[in-house]
Amino acid sequence: MPEKKIYVTQPQLPPLEEFIPYLEQIWQSKWLTNAGEFHQQLEYELAQYLGVEHLSLFTNGTIALITALQALRITGEVITTPYSFVATTHSLLWNGIKPIFVDIDSHTLNINSDLIESAITPQTTAIMPVHVYGNPCKVDAIQRIADMYGLKVIYDAAHAFAINLESRSLLQHGDLSVLSFHATKVFNTFEGGAIVCRDAAMKQRIDYLKNFGFADEVTVVAPGINGKMNEVQAAFGLLQLKHVDASIAARKGIDEQYRRRLARVKGIRCLPLPANATSNYSYFPVLIEKDYPLSRDALYQKLRDHNIFARRYFYPLISEFPMYCAIPSAAASNLPIANEIAQQVLCLPIYPELEEADLERVYCLIGD
Repeated sequence: MPEKKIYVTQPQLPPLEEFIPYLEQIWQSKWLTNAGEFHQQLEYELAQYLGVEHLSLFTNGTIALITALQALRITGEVITTPYSFVATTHSLLWNGIKPIFVDIDSHTLNINSDLIESAITPQTTAIMPVHVYGNPCKVDAIQRIADMYGLKVIYDAAHAFAINLESRSLLQHGDLSVLSFHATKVFNTFEGGAIVCRDAAMKQRIDYLKNFGFADEVTVVAPGINGKMNEVQAAFGLLQLKHVDASIAARKGIDEQYRRRLARVKGIRCLPLPANATSNYSYFPVLIEKDYPLSRDALYQKLRDHNIFARRYFYPLISEFPMYCAIPSAAASNLPIANEIAQQVLCLPIYPELEEADLERVYCLIGD
């Protein structure tokens, strides 16, 4: 019998019988999109759960990033990280903005806040950091720089669902924070996303922008886009929200088992959990160091050969892709830590349904 396939993550799916009543209600109401009942309810319940005041739902996280830049009228250059999923920087390019890459911190893998100031030019209008794997950026240091130079801060918080920093929602930092609710995330709505903002006026502008710029039936106030989350996605999100605490608790147990077992394997470095923040255990990245007997790519292939589909998040760096590599700040000499980490990182499977036997298979192949 072939070995069971194990992926980095699997979509969290609640029982089907719990979802059917939501679908029946949508079917009966015939309100499928355009800020229906479930859409409004999910915005409210997510804001309550996450500890934020203003949240606007989107059909996916990428459209939310693009719209966030529009909402703040960002132009010119934006300082960001090369160590992320490509949507982070693609959102800049879609807005005609030039990304300026800054190297990362070797411990958190987030943008190195000590290097941001030296990357600022007269064309810089904003900073777009990423809370990589849900680890909080140095938000106070970043905000000080932004305040000093009159810059906006937009956090790509795709991994940062339900994370608190010093007992306060991490999403409250910066001018805007953008979430992803893609199927691979801790909380998902099939596809989906959201923008968290600080005040009602900004939420109103964001809501206009995600609905083509319509203020009413005959008035268009901005060059908006169709970014609305539909009712089926929103209903699924409401159901997911009932199960998300149990999901995070299960992920925590798997994280603890990995750390305990891999501590005995020379050359495998687990990233530390943040000391002053909660975690959602959305990913389990390890660094394959020089004293491990295999290279990162050799271990990656070994696992694949046994139907364990680990992922090299994030490799290649965004700065290596053709649309970005000619930018001066994309040069490898400007990003030595990011380039080193991209060659070492491997994300191992972590999701609530990962069974003890599956975890044992992963460990045995790595520790063998």
